Amino acid sequence: MRAIVVEAPGRIHCVDRAVPEPGPGQVRVLVRACGVCRTDLHLLDGELDEARYPVVPGHEVVGLVDAYGSGAGRIPRGTRVGVPWLAWTCGQCGPCREGAENLCERAAFTGCHVDGGYAEAVLVDERFCLPLPKGISDVEAAPLLCAGLIGFRSLRMAGDALRLGLYGFGAAAHIIAQVARHEGREVHAFVRPGDEKARALALELGAVWAGGSDEEPAQPLDAAIIFAPVGALLPVALQAVRKGGVVVCGGIHMSDIPSFPYSLLWGERVVRSVANLTRQDGEDFMSLAAAVPLRVTTNVYPLADAVRALDDLRHGRFTGAAVLSVA
Repeated sequence: MRAIVVEAPGRIHCVDRAVPEPGPGQVRVLVRACGVCRTDLHLLDGELDEARYPVVPGHEVVGLVDAYGSGAGRIPRGTRVGVPWLAWTCGQCGPCREGAENLCERAAFTGCHVDGGYAEAVLVDERFCLPLPKGISDVEAAPLLCAGLIGFRSLRMAGDALRLGLYGFGAAAHIIAQVARHEGREVHAFVRPGDEKARALALELGAVWAGGSDEEPAQPLDAAIIFAPVGALLPVALQAVRKGGVVVCGGIHMSDIPSFPYSLLWGERVVRSVANLTRQDGEDFMSLAAAVPLRVTTNVYPLADAVRALDDLRHGRFTGAAVLSVA
């Protein structure tokens, strides 16, 4: 099979390798589509401290179950499943016992610790496969598995905020803006200054206002979610939210946060991060995605063009999400 492998930070190649055989508890999934996530760029750039190299990236995987290891077989052969970032948890540590498996002390992550979906087949712990909503294509479903899921968890961390700011209007924000509108929230989109395509997409998807991340909202926000991996946006977002408001950092990696005056945090404003996801997040979000329904804006690349897709993501050459078509 073909696979894209990150050999070490900065080194990525397309290779031929044997089709993997599932081990105990595993299923083999024939990949049909895989989303291209900014976390894949962090992996390529060596910014994920615990990443295993060499590794096949990709944690927004859509495919069909085609083989079982011993002890697996709960999911019928041929079933379409999603493979998310969370690949395995120990079930024994404090966070796992408390229902916070996203914080598992020994967790493994797809496309980081175990091979992911930039390949024609991938091995998955059967317990961590997610059901996918019907009526949405493989390419459209792929971004739901991280951009959608992390956006969903970030939105829940924002509480009942009615006036919601989204900083960085890419894959995650363009999905979660639709969920927020479905829930009756008022969306304010903050895009990269000068990015008129992202601004137009935000307004098209129901934002009441869209402008540059260097602009201030007309009224204080109840909450803001930062999807762009830019630490300098944290004090900007704090400035934009009301007293008692919440700023959620929705990425797995962010550049350093600059110092800022205490007055921005004062007034019981809250700053919190989002770490990974749980299987329950996945089940809840997929049910919601089917009900909205979501419009997913995608830019499709063949598997062999994964490096180009990553470079286009790095330089903001598209709006919405990038997806590798593998089938």
